[in-house]
Formats: sequence, C-alpha cells, structure tokens
Amino acid sequence: MSERIFLAGAAGAVGSALTPLLVGAGYEVYGTTRHLDRTDAIRAAGAHPILVDVFDRATLADAIERVAPAIVIHQLTDLPPALDPTRMADAVARNARIRAEGTANLVTAARAAGCAHIVAQSIAWAYAAGQAPYSESQPLDTAAEGARAITVNGVVALERHVLAFNDCGGVGTVLRYGNLYGPGTGRDVAQGASPLHVDAAAWAALLAVQRATSGVFNIAEDHAEVSNRKAKRELGWRPDLRLAMPENARD
Repeated sequence: MSERIFLAGAAGAVGSALTPLLVGAGYEVYGTTRHLDRTDAIRAAGAHPILVDVFDRATLADAIERVAPAIVIHQLTDLPPALDPTRMADAVARNARIRAEGTANLVTAARAAGCAHIVAQSIAWAYAAGQAPYSESQPLDTAAEGARAITVNGVVALERHVLAFNDCGGVGTVLRYGNLYGPGTGRDVAQGASPLHVDAAAWAALLAVQRATSGVFNIAEDHAEVSNRKAKRELGWRPDLRLAMPENARD
C-alpha cells in the first residue's frame, strides 16, 4: 500500500505542480482546497479532493484523522490573482494568519493522527540584514517593523510549529522558497533577489518527502541572495528541475 500524503493547498500554484509529482512517485494524495470549484482539478491530477478550511480546526482534525497520512505537506497561501498590488496589503495579514494559526492547526491535527513527517512552505526573504548569500543558520528579521514585521512574525510562528515536530519523534522540514515565478504565480519570468520557478519549488517538496530530512532549507536559484547549498547537498535538489524531468533526474 502506498504512503498517504495530506497536501494542504493542493489547488495553489505550488500545490498544483506538486500533486502530479507526488502521484507519479507512487504516493496516495489527499489534497485540500477551500473552493468547491477547484476540486475537479485536484481529482484530475490524480488526488482525492478534500474541501476544508485550515481555520476550521474540528473539520480539519477530522479530515486528517480519517486520511491517517504518513506525511502532511503545507503549501497554503492566500494571495490575490496575479499578485494584484491593490490587494497585497490585505494579503500580508491573511498569509501571516495562515502561517501562524493555520500551521498550528495542521501540526496539532497531524500529531493527533500519528503523522510522522510534516513539510511546510516558508519564505527566503525574511532574513535580518547581514552577509549575503544568506544561509539557513543566519537569523530572521525579528526586529522588522510595519508590514514586514507582520510577515516575519508569521514566518517565525510557522517555522517554530513545524520544527517542534522534531521534538516529539517526528520529522519537521521547512522549505524557504524564493520569489516564485511560472504558471499560477502571477509572474512569468524570474524576479526578485532570490527567484524560484514553481516547478522547482514542487520538486523540493517531493525530495523533502523522500529524504525525510528535518531542518530548514533555502530553495532558490543559483547566485540568489540566499544560498541553496544545503538543499543541493542534503535533498539532492537542483534549481533546474521541472515537471517534465526524466526519471533519472532525482538520482
């Protein structure tokens, strides 16, 4: 019997790319969305759709208990279509709530269901000012102010909840994604100090599942503001990975 994965955010940009990768690798995937009209796309990608809101703790806990997954993957965000700049201010607060409250709900439910491993999406632009390229051991910008403080505080909460999974005998993996571009992201070309194609982001999650390695990993292209050495070394990840890579690409 294949391992079951509970993929929170299966209809999002990374989730949509990740679902067929997981299915193709032999996992049985249960993918969540808040929107009924997105369940058909999840099903078409080979996963079992689950309609649930991460802030509905009771329903979420029941869903995870019924699935009894070996692995939970957290790819939830709440961003406006095409990253509409007129709506991004509200999105900052919504994303911070997902990272703090939503992650806490996922981790609590995963623990209760006996899940062994949780992989979560974080971001690679929350570091405190310092020497670039930033490595995972460098501090986050906890002294930030304004909107950046909201974002960084959400990231700190998310990573704390996920990494605490290691303290109870599980495996907690945090993927600090760079600035996403590609299908579904609102950006067609590489942008930002640490660009990352959405397909390469999805591959990082698959490799994190397969390697079952705990800790924090920067996931961004070469010569970015952050170092991707650890992900290359410990996960076998490459920034040129795409959905149509050949079978030997993961070797």
